[in-house]
Amino acid sequence: MRKRGSLFQYTNFSLLLLYMILVIMGVLNIYAATYTETGAFPSYAKQITWVGLSLIMGLFIMVIDVKFYESFAYHIFWIVMLSLLAVLVVGTVHKGARSWFSLGIVNIQPTEFAKFATALGISKYVSDIRTKYFSKKNYIELLLMILLPMVLISFQPDLGSAVVFLCFYFALYREGFPGWVMLVGLLALVFFLLTVYLQTITVPFGNLIEVKGTYLLIFLIIALAFFLARYVQKKRIKINRALILVGVIPVICYILFVNFAFNELLEQRHRDRVNNLIGLNTDISGSGYNVHQSKIAIGSGGFFGKGYLQGTQTKYNFVPEQRTDFIFCTIGEEWGFVGSVVVILLFLLLFYLLILAAEKQKSRFSRCYGYCVLSILFFHFAINVGMTIGLVPVIGIPLPFFSYGGSSLWGFTLLFFIFLKLDSEQKFMLR
Repeated sequence: MRKRGSLFQYTNFSLLLLYMILVIMGVLNIYAATYTETGAFPSYAKQITWVGLSLIMGLFIMVIDVKFYESFAYHIFWIVMLSLLAVLVVGTVHKGARSWFSLGIVNIQPTEFAKFATALGISKYVSDIRTKYFSKKNYIELLLMILLPMVLISFQPDLGSAVVFLCFYFALYREGFPGWVMLVGLLALVFFLLTVYLQTITVPFGNLIEVKGTYLLIFLIIALAFFLARYVQKKRIKINRALILVGVIPVICYILFVNFAFNELLEQRHRDRVNNLIGLNTDISGSGYNVHQSKIAIGSGGFFGKGYLQGTQTKYNFVPEQRTDFIFCTIGEEWGFVGSVVVILLFLLLFYLLILAAEKQKSRFSRCYGYCVLSILFFHFAINVGMTIGLVPVIGIPLPFFSYGGSSLWGFTLLFFIFLKLDSEQKFMLR
């Protein structure tokens, strides 16, 4: 049995140290992003308070018996799902989304807590499967566990946060989910971008008819299917020709759905962000303003940066949401290329250590949860940095441990420290 007084004896201090470094760097950058010559820093002061509460939360997590997290994983999952449902009814509207519970002096966003709750739920479900392979029932139920929070968050609407839950697939892939699911996802992304891009193009056929690019894409897919079916027959390859032709139907339905959903279901601001990404809209004074100013801020930092608190783009608020979604701009402008690379390397080191720690776990629950933590943090990091340099659409998700906000910091802290606790106990578990 573990001796009393050894609470942190087996804690992964490398991971804990990286957490502390990233949180401190986040506070410093929030200070810089909100810095003014008048000396008023309300956001900075709040973030300090939230960091203190996060550390208390982390300590509390380490004190709780490790069996609690697996035993009550489903309970936590459903409680948080109910909170996502409740926020749609009694939540506070902020920036067009009903995503917050207003509790007097503090606002809580349940979406941020849904990430760790879903990670616990998925890990518990996977650990309860006693066989090496997943059944069709397992596939469906796990996908429903991912889709449920996505749907509830989409109703707020907060599509950016909803997309984050797709990253859980990578953890499931490690546990045995088939690779073709990832391939289908990548093809779906490709067809989405092609559909959006081609719907603005018409191809003339003589003087009598013009065909929209979307329908031309459908025609080409059908023609390719017939060509493949004919090729399979000619070469006597053991593939069902009918399966090739029938398989075209869901692809066509998907393209038509994307065409409808993009124009009828998405808000104009979301359409503008996608159009900016693929070059259909370059309005730098409108929908492309944030990314344009972000690039200017990062580029102006040069190799070594302008110096701490010396960023003009930062100081004069040229970049909207710079303390939250675009906090990386402050790093790029004031710390320059060198500082940006240091931050990126720290995150990459964190991901590497998480992989090593996850692979060491003796229980399937702990390993799956570790990969869930890795997937969420990596997705947030990659998308957030990609947003600021114009590589991905702006979907409004925070940079872990850096972006301003109590709910996001608490959510990431819960996610991270639960794995620290699980990892600290793995030495005492039997395989």
